Amino acid sequence: MPEYKGLKMPAKASVEDMRRIHIEPVPDDQKVEKAIQYLDEMRKKFRSFVLAMESCVKCGLCAENCHTYLGTRDPNNIPTNRAELIRKIYRRYFTLEGRWFGKLVGAEDLNLDIIEQWYSYFYQCNECRRCAHVCPFGIDTCEVTMIGRQILHWLGIVPKLHADVGAAMERTGNHTGLTKPAIVDTLEFLSEEIKDEFGVDVEFPVDKEGADIMYVPSSADFLLNPYTLMGAGMFFTYIGANWTIPSTITEAGNFGLLFDQQHTMRHNFTRLLHAAQKLGVKKIVWGECGHGWRAWKMYLPGMADLPIRWPITHIHDEVAYYIRTNQLKLDPNKIGRPVTLHDPCNYVRACGMAETLRTVIRACVADFREMYPNKENNFCCGGGSAILFDDPEMYQLRIKFSQKKAEQVRATGVGRDGNGILCAPCSICKAQLYPMVEEHQLGVEVKGLIDLVGMALVWK
Repeated sequence: MPEYKGLKMPAKASVEDMRRIHIEPVPDDQKVEKAIQYLDEMRKKFRSFVLAMESCVKCGLCAENCHTYLGTRDPNNIPTNRAELIRKIYRRYFTLEGRWFGKLVGAEDLNLDIIEQWYSYFYQCNECRRCAHVCPFGIDTCEVTMIGRQILHWLGIVPKLHADVGAAMERTGNHTGLTKPAIVDTLEFLSEEIKDEFGVDVEFPVDKEGADIMYVPSSADFLLNPYTLMGAGMFFTYIGANWTIPSTITEAGNFGLLFDQQHTMRHNFTRLLHAAQKLGVKKIVWGECGHGWRAWKMYLPGMADLPIRWPITHIHDEVAYYIRTNQLKLDPNKIGRPVTLHDPCNYVRACGMAETLRTVIRACVADFREMYPNKENNFCCGGGSAILFDDPEMYQLRIKFSQKKAEQVRATGVGRDGNGILCAPCSICKAQLYPMVEEHQLGVEVKGLIDLVGMALVWK
């Protein structure tokens, strides 16, 4: 893992990597000047950012509510201290007292060392927003991280992981670089798997014009989470839906929310709406991805380049509706294992989905055990905002970030006999938790919520 004067940081994208996402990195001798310019633009554009810069009283309530600090005990991972890395620069250049009294009031001149600190610590923040949930002033430190990452992007400083994903999204419409032939081939294979395991005929239509529903899965479901995609196909088949998967955007995730809202998010939104228009669908249904769902739900209306003529719902809401209206028969005894639920941060703290998740899971399993705290108070898995770096030292940080989640899972007792299920209804949460349950020896298997739906369905 690259280090800069002892700082832990993910591998950086190269100049060529950045050019693939249309950014020409700023030369070092211009970085400080450009960073101040970008910071000025952000403070003029976002009042919430100014609130975060000027209202924090350092009460410290966020410290014990932040899993990254609890896992690392690094003072710079206390949310208010992480924000202070940019706040002291804001104070120096954009407040009267900072310009007059400098370090006496906690203001500092910007330099390259501080920019490297931004890169290190803004990519140790999972953007889970638990700090905002407990802040007595409602300061959303996640927004500070988002703005810090955006400035770093404009400077040409981005993790290689994020830059590669952004380039793949532009090239193929998904994060993993899947082409249409690979998509079709994988879906045909999954149809065969469903027939062999469940005895049900399920077809996965691709680019079907005139379909009622356009389903947008996570591309990870083609590679790492096949039972999530299988469960979705079984659900749509069960309800008799006229549905399709668009080959041009097989991606529920949206890395634009994680490093460059202005470019990648617009690109993703453009693909989404153009696919819906081309196929002539009536509704868009979103797959299991927390940050992706927050992006579409919260940001799409203000950034779309086409009128939004289609209702956009989440597959969890669709399933919950059919459960509540008694149109979906599920047998919870088919899953004879104890199950606990991880509440993805973006679902419960940003999109109000806590009860929807429980409507579905209680209908699917007989032995459901809540972890505590839960719902809006739940702790992040430690992988949020795509902190999924595999270089050894960053991977060790991921283990530390997941320590609080491991304690929560262990306390439920679901893994005591090595036969439990940890339900993680989000693609990035799954990617984080697959290795983490092994590292912490939790005795559980990670599955998505739609996986459980497919397993519990009672066919007519």
